[in-house]
Amino acid sequence: MSYLEVLEKARDLYLAHIPFCSATIVEGQGSIPQILGAKALFTEEGLVCGTVGGGHLEKQCEEMCREMLSGRQQSRTQLVKLNLQRDLAMTCGGEVTVFLECQGSVSDWTIAIFGAGHVAQALCRLLVSLDCRILVFDTRSDWLAALPASPRLTSIRISDMADGAKSVPTGADIVIMTIGHAEDARILKSLAMQEMNFPYIGVIGSRAKSLSLRKMLNKDGVPESFVSDIICPIGEKIGNNTPAEIALGIASQLLKRRRSES
Repeated sequence: MSYLEVLEKARDLYLAHIPFCSATIVEGQGSIPQILGAKALFTEEGLVCGTVGGGHLEKQCEEMCREMLSGRQQSRTQLVKLNLQRDLAMTCGGEVTVFLECQGSVSDWTIAIFGAGHVAQALCRLLVSLDCRILVFDTRSDWLAALPASPRLTSIRISDMADGAKSVPTGADIVIMTIGHAEDARILKSLAMQEMNFPYIGVIGSRAKSLSLRKMLNKDGVPESFVSDIICPIGEKIGNNTPAEIALGIASQLLKRRRSES
């Protein structure tokens, strides 16, 4: 694997919010199993790509990287000098200095979007540039396929939109943009049944829809504490009713909600 391919893989891991640790040979003396600058990437699962020479040296680097990724160490970088024969029982008689560096982190901002229609298409193209994880649920495979390709975004085809609520992690922001009131209500009732913390629950629609939706939920026994937290109409009114401008308003509202926590 070339150096460029290793860098591209590091970029993919970073954008996908998968923590990883790189090991790079920065100094060497005598007989060593790889060239200076050789690099390998490790996740908590082990070696992902690249190599620092294989064998005992690579295994030692993997163990050190896993220890750093576990969080048991405060330092995210480490410079390690190893005598290959004395420290690793390798036949090579040289010494190497390896620089270890942890990179990336799991984003704690998840946005779950129900519906992959026109506004969702525009919204996702904005959100993939932010430090967040995006889950998009829809029953239509063609609309899901049209979403932007990004390691930050996961499209999930489901047969019943309300079932998607069971897959949303606690703490996620919820954006509901389905084809109608009844479908929105089913998703909201399913979310309410999860009894989890959702800091933001927004539903696309008009003020008339908002009143109708809230009455429907109250009639079905959804707790008022849940219903009162629903934001409908969703987004800030900063443009006209085109998908792109609605998406801008939603993204702005999501960011303001996010920043208010920090």
